[in-house]
Amino acid sequence: MTLRLRPHDEASIYAVDEVGNPTILATFTVIAALLPMAFVSGLMGPYMRPIPINASIAMFYSLLVAFVVIPWFCRTCYRTLGGDSALSTSLDRARDPELVEGQHSELESGLTARLYRRVLSPLLAHPILAYAFLGVVALLLVGSCFLFYTRHVVVKMLPFDNKSEIQLVIDMPEGTTLEETARAAKALSRSVRTVPEVRDYQAYVGTASPFNFNGLVRHYFLRSLPHEADIQINLVAKEERAAQSHEIAQRLRAPVQDIARQYGANVKVVEVPPGPPVQSVLVAEVYGPDYSRQLAVAKEVRVLFESTPGVVDVDDFVEADQVKYVFTVDRAKAALAGIPSDEIVHTLRMALEGTKVGLVHIPQEKSPVHIVLRLPLAERTGLEHIGEIGLRTSKGGMVQLSELLTVEQTIQDKAIYHKNQKPVVYVTADVGGPGAEKAESPVYGVLGVGKKLEGYRPAEGYRIEQYYATQPWSEDKMSMKWDGEWHITYETFRDMGIAFAVAMLLIYLLIVGQFQSFLTPLIIMAPIPLTLIGILPGHWLTGSYFTATSMIGFIALAGIIVRNSILLVDFIQLQERAGVPSLDAVIKAGAIRTRPILLTAAALMVGAFVIILDPIFQGLAVSLLFGVGASTLLTLMVIPVLYHHVVGRLKKEPGSPSPEPVLDDRQGNLSERELAHGPR
Repeated sequence: MTLRLRPHDEASIYAVDEVGNPTILATFTVIAALLPMAFVSGLMGPYMRPIPINASIAMFYSLLVAFVVIPWFCRTCYRTLGGDSALSTSLDRARDPELVEGQHSELESGLTARLYRRVLSPLLAHPILAYAFLGVVALLLVGSCFLFYTRHVVVKMLPFDNKSEIQLVIDMPEGTTLEETARAAKALSRSVRTVPEVRDYQAYVGTASPFNFNGLVRHYFLRSLPHEADIQINLVAKEERAAQSHEIAQRLRAPVQDIARQYGANVKVVEVPPGPPVQSVLVAEVYGPDYSRQLAVAKEVRVLFESTPGVVDVDDFVEADQVKYVFTVDRAKAALAGIPSDEIVHTLRMALEGTKVGLVHIPQEKSPVHIVLRLPLAERTGLEHIGEIGLRTSKGGMVQLSELLTVEQTIQDKAIYHKNQKPVVYVTADVGGPGAEKAESPVYGVLGVGKKLEGYRPAEGYRIEQYYATQPWSEDKMSMKWDGEWHITYETFRDMGIAFAVAMLLIYLLIVGQFQSFLTPLIIMAPIPLTLIGILPGHWLTGSYFTATSMIGFIALAGIIVRNSILLVDFIQLQERAGVPSLDAVIKAGAIRTRPILLTAAALMVGAFVIILDPIFQGLAVSLLFGVGASTLLTLMVIPVLYHHVVGRLKKEPGSPSPEPVLDDRQGNLSERELAHGPR
């Protein structure tokens, strides 16, 4: 067969015309898959919104480039490189029947096409083999999803980032003196000093340290009581250490907790979060009708936290009992002595807190220094010497404070926390620890503690109801709500699941509008779940977390894989309208479109490989790399098999309409218009 070569201008137009409709549809399916993710709510919304918006805009402009810039480049630039004849041959997807058949025969004779035909032909010819193949694919999909259950693939909102700082937050029992807190902080500092990756550290005792991104939400700037301290640890530069900051924090936790137990301290190893900061990784909010019962239940919930493997750094907001001394003036004795009550109060305050009585100018100081009058430290640490303070009576005599005061020992009132005007008691924890790599996610901490809570019964005798998304409406019974990183994880994956459902609906409607069929879109969208066959084993092999960015990659792949399916089905139907038998059309479509589909997939995989070493976007890279590779190969097999055995069989059933090709009167074959747009 002699091929007729077309001029550059005409060849460029015909090349764009052949793949124009499926390319437009495929571009909008990718945009439909990405754009709904821009409406993710919660704290993760601002983090994720730039990805779908920028990607959608880029897809739209890439369509303009494909239709305008590339043909122009081929018309003007490629000709000057000496590629006139080669360009005309490669771009001339002409509507001339002889030219179409000649070029398609040339494409079908390649090694890829021959291998593809050899593998696919038995599946199309034998239904039993086809169904067995589809069954194997289904088993692979189920086995991949089973990796979630076995925790070989761990679900987490965002992976741990490699930061340059770690913080030890120290909480001694309420009422602990500043000196005792300082001793505990000094002992912990000696342990920190032994870590080789530590560059320097600063200890802050009884005062707030400069708060970081994490402390903004946890209100570390309010930590200024004598029993509070923290140690700011700065690590050496990332390129000077092999271990990441999370690994260092995990290694540091065990020796730090051993020292903390010796001093009766509660120490938490705090890392800077890679995403939105939260109060803690695991937060349990205890609600109920009586606050004293909430405190009691919160202590029992804390015990459940501490007994759950993988749950570490457990703490609560229940304050320790602090002794409170109430001094009451005996007004009768004070009146007999002629001493006003306010003078007794003023004397007592001066002895304990001190009173400014004047200023002194010291040459070394820029400002005057206040003179504060109060008892020496040794005499104001207890009540032994308070009663010995004497006051002058109205008659000139002396009377001791112990004769004018009565002392009552009580327990100081505790702070009551509220959330949305409801009294609440918090129990907090982190996840991790030695040997708990598969549980370093709030999801598994919630599941572990939640399972124990189902068997726990408070004194009231009923089971505590757990809330995972919303605050309990009624406080008539004891209940508990999960918060912290779990809430953001739940909120993010919930919204992304809704976005995925909306994307599937939009893609389905777009394909229905193009192919004028309700069944064909289902065939085209069938490979979407097959991306998991590559995504989940890819996360397992690389040891990556399945994060929010992994979910972004999965949703994006839905549009990308549908694009490949559209190119195959569009070509199959184009051949069928030309009078080619269904079986031959299916094989020819795969053989001819395999090379461009594989080249597109390879280009996407190369682009994803660039970001695979980034801690935050590693999940996205793994999803694109393994998901594109596996699903592209499966799509080239699944789509022809499904189309031939489902759509092809329906067309063969009695009563099913069979489209007749519209012939060109001059050539006895399909006209160029019919090849481009189908029969009139």
